[in-house]
Amino acid sequence: MELKQGHVLAVDDNEDILFALKLLLKPKVESFHTATTPCQVPKLMKTHRFDVILLDMSFRNKSGEDPEGFKVLKHILAFDPQAKVIFITGHSDVEKSVQAIKAGAIDFVAKPWQNDQLVAKIKQAIDLPFDHTTTHSAHTPSPIKAPQKSACRLVYRSACMRKVAETIRKVADTDANVLILGENGTGKQLVAEAIHDHSTRSHQPFVSVDLGALSESLFENELFGHAKGAYTDAKTDQPGRIETASGGTLFLDEIGNLSPHFQTKLLTVLERREVTRVGESLIRPVDIRLISATNRPIGEMIQTGQFRQDLLYRINTVEIALPPLRERLEDIPVLLNFFLRQYSKLYQKIRRRADKPAIKCLTDYNWPGNVRELQHVVERAVILSDNEVLSRDDLYPKNTPSHQETLSFDNHNLDTIERKVINQAIKKHAGNITKAAVDLGITRTALYRRMKKFHLND
Repeated sequence: MELKQGHVLAVDDNEDILFALKLLLKPKVESFHTATTPCQVPKLMKTHRFDVILLDMSFRNKSGEDPEGFKVLKHILAFDPQAKVIFITGHSDVEKSVQAIKAGAIDFVAKPWQNDQLVAKIKQAIDLPFDHTTTHSAHTPSPIKAPQKSACRLVYRSACMRKVAETIRKVADTDANVLILGENGTGKQLVAEAIHDHSTRSHQPFVSVDLGALSESLFENELFGHAKGAYTDAKTDQPGRIETASGGTLFLDEIGNLSPHFQTKLLTVLERREVTRVGESLIRPVDIRLISATNRPIGEMIQTGQFRQDLLYRINTVEIALPPLRERLEDIPVLLNFFLRQYSKLYQKIRRRADKPAIKCLTDYNWPGNVRELQHVVERAVILSDNEVLSRDDLYPKNTPSHQETLSFDNHNLDTIERKVINQAIKKHAGNITKAAVDLGITRTALYRRMKKFHLND
């Protein structure tokens, strides 16, 4: 239940609920604010920028009839179309949940919530990148997206991304399961949404689950749901993500992080197309189109027994490999202009543009964080710079050699150079061999051989 990031606002007219949220979240986030009435929300949003807003669905209007949470949500999104709102509701049925997503929320949690589950949902919401190409009703790549077609699109000029777009076009209208491979920040969720948005299921929910953010104790509850009384805090029936996605698309991000035990459970669901909630014997049929993604070397994981081969056969009818940004340098200028246009509009700045030395600086950089890192660099420049024309200093990535340890060589012996490069890659990724291998452009097995050669694992 680790979290020490994000600015969170909780809106609820029950002060006991707000007190419980404060006890749980204040030690775990950068800042935590509360509001007991909807009229307080605009004032707080004018003076603070919130990464997540927790909103009670059960506000009552003056006549005491219908819940007013949806009306409050509408006002929040009118003020900030990029707001990430999680509904807190006592209604755990699918109809109410989907209605909340249609209204523009990115997720929901039922009362009484599990602390681990709520923190995981907040973390997932904070980690979600903004999708500036859609309208407010589908303003982010959300865990559950409104059932509608969006204007979601890829931004590219390169031949390798044209091939990706062509594959998306061919596969979208089918129900084939898709596995998306690529480093962090390459746009795997954007591709998943593009497939869904151009499919025959586009009018049904798009449900996203970050398996990397789920602890094993939350896996079954999150994916399969639970029945009332299944455990101490299970006060109501709760549908799981798979059930909620029925009729639409289920996106399992970071599927390579799934333990062998839960790989078996997932395989059973995919083979039988049915789920059983925790604490219940009723079998519920589900109709989903599965899209999965990972940044891990699935092929090597099968060889070492970390990933089931029969599960891989189920999830990768079609495989899409996303190139890292360093392999599509011709896309950097168009991505730069796209993000400059969007962030200038978002922060109400004069339209920014970059000079030629700045663009060259960006194309000379290796971009370990890929498109997401470029996006953050541009956003920071738009916020901090007062210049209409952005220079190299405005756009210089923080992780370039001037901000980190550089390599120097006393001689040009290839073994010496290779040893130093490998050593720095391992150090850069804090000993994570998989990430170091990806950074070096070699397989993990090949990296282990080189480490043995240079006695780096002694």
